[in-house]
Amino acid sequence: MRLSVLGACGAWPRAGDACSGFLVEQDGFRLLLDAGYATLPRLLERISAEEVDAAFISHGHPDHCADLNPLLRARALGGHDPAPLPVFAPPGALDAVLALDRPGMLDDAYVLHELEPGACFEIGPFRAETRLLPHWVPNAGVRLSAAGRTLAYTGDSGPSEEIAALARDADVLLAEASYVDDVPEDSRHHLSSARTAARQAARAGVARLLLTHLMPGTSPTAALAAASTEFTGPVDLAAAGLTLDLR
Repeated sequence: MRLSVLGACGAWPRAGDACSGFLVEQDGFRLLLDAGYATLPRLLERISAEEVDAAFISHGHPDHCADLNPLLRARALGGHDPAPLPVFAPPGALDAVLALDRPGMLDDAYVLHELEPGACFEIGPFRAETRLLPHWVPNAGVRLSAAGRTLAYTGDSGPSEEIAALARDADVLLAEASYVDDVPEDSRHHLSSARTAARQAARAGVARLLLTHLMPGTSPTAALAAASTEFTGPVDLAAAGLTLDLR
């Protein structure tokens, strides 16, 4: 299983960067995991729009799904006539982004599979297990397993015992860590810190922790330092261009 980071900024992209978006590959199958602002150009540096086999969107905030629109435009208008793209997302999560174009314009470009967080299903070679994790809108954390390897991804989530269950013994936990330590009071139940993400990774027994969704202004160095006090395994930052092979 290969994980490639297209972008990992929280809320909005820094100059020259992109928000949450990841390409997960197994046996030639290419799964797009979230599609936040500015992720499509980075995806197209790797593969064509037609080569994406499926997409999983954790929730409906635009820093996680906005670039689904230009991806579908590229597939609908690019002249290659690919098969409709299977898109998996919580109910209603993509209503806004799918309504950006005139009615019917993109209908042939995708097939929407709305899932209730907690569902388990197959996406190509991947076994997908989802959990409802706390956020301002319904957010589906996902556990992807294939060929004896497992990646767990929180999307955006406040602290939750469900994360340890989702990530139990995973090879990699890709965890939202918007802040270093103290989360603002109005966001405390909806977003996480690097320290909290590391505690949950330790509780889950994961092999490796990858911090993502750092807010602009959050120090990467401080985030890594805070996480390393709670988790003794390898800790890294998700950054555009990073590729990990889960072996």
